[in-house]
Amino acid sequence: MLEMQKKLSKPFYAILSLPATAMGFALSIQIAALSWLMRTQFNLDLHEIGFVWAAGPLAGIIGQPIVGLISDKVWFWGGRRRPFILIGGSLAALMLFALPNIGVISDFFGFTNIIIVAVFVALTLDLAINISFNPTRSIIADVTPEGVPRTKGYTWMQTVSGSFGVLAYAIGAIFGNFFLIYFGVLLVLLFSIIPMMFVKESKELQTEQAENNTHGSSTTDWNQFLKLLFAHSFSWIGVQTMFVYMIGFVEQKLNPASNDETGQILSISFLILNAVGALLPAFVLEPITEKIGRVKTHLSAVAIMSLGYFGIVFFGTSSVNVWILMAVCGIGWAAIVSLPFAIMSEKVNKAKMGFFMGIFNLSVVLPQLFVSLVIGTFIQNAADKNLIFIISGTTLLISSVLWFMVKDSPSSKVTNNRSIPSGH
Repeated sequence: MLEMQKKLSKPFYAILSLPATAMGFALSIQIAALSWLMRTQFNLDLHEIGFVWAAGPLAGIIGQPIVGLISDKVWFWGGRRRPFILIGGSLAALMLFALPNIGVISDFFGFTNIIIVAVFVALTLDLAINISFNPTRSIIADVTPEGVPRTKGYTWMQTVSGSFGVLAYAIGAIFGNFFLIYFGVLLVLLFSIIPMMFVKESKELQTEQAENNTHGSSTTDWNQFLKLLFAHSFSWIGVQTMFVYMIGFVEQKLNPASNDETGQILSISFLILNAVGALLPAFVLEPITEKIGRVKTHLSAVAIMSLGYFGIVFFGTSSVNVWILMAVCGIGWAAIVSLPFAIMSEKVNKAKMGFFMGIFNLSVVLPQLFVSLVIGTFIQNAADKNLIFIISGTTLLISSVLWFMVKDSPSSKVTNNRSIPSGH
């Protein structure tokens, strides 16, 4: 084990964040380019785009719990999470390469319906991301103690990942989505492989935690866990509605002159959202959690995001106004992709972290599936595309209220020892 891991130094937190960053970057590319490609290159309707996006949640429902459960039990290639990060990262890079070549792939195999190939590529890409996302998050819980160090692990994860998400949207806005995709192929591959050379997993961790469980510690609080899932799911209905269908709002309300301008407006919007989402977790949210707790910090940020969405409904009459309000929404985004992982990790059996991380992911993928298969039809038929942000704002507000049912763990406001305990 390297010294930086023993001391839980900032470089270690940064390196530990890179595998999740790789998957986040792949997801950012998917968000920035998939709807744009389907709309501008293949002329799909909004509800058809929703069907393509539905492939990902379906992969997540199956992939994450299974991969999480397996990664809790196995050990090969020198790790518990490492093998899945390496395999998933490589597969994600390959599918990113396939994304702009959907038409070529379709012609090669003789498919007349482009949606078939698009769904296959999207499904495989999302399956690859899901194969890796669970282990990239679980490994943070594996190698950090509970309390403040655990929170730091997840807030640093979002700060590093979010910073590269900003880079993704900046590249898309400046150089175009095709350059972004091919750049992402290399980054995802490197960030999935190189960090695994510096992070050491403990083969004995599972046994040690199992022994702790027999003495009554580290058990699962199902009541709190289920309340957390319920609250988090409403956040993702709002977030996913924006990600998938915002292109419809831009086309109707902002009247872009070309497909390229549409892509640019979307890229800058998501860039701003992720810029705020990257800066806040480690430097703003984490210090606040030490004073008022994770849950209060999180529900406040989600409520602010709801206000940002409603602001777009009333004031989103220009791209500049939308970008300003997306910065407001970024406050909630910063919390959604960081704090719930830390909150959840202290309410479940630590020896089954991968499995519970997979179950936790259902609060993301089931809302995504609902958005793709149900909400898309309403948005497609709506005369006023403000409905997109009305739905988003309402579901985020509901989520904020539901988070009042979740109790904070005492350790969330206690500064624990910054070094890894013996045995890790």
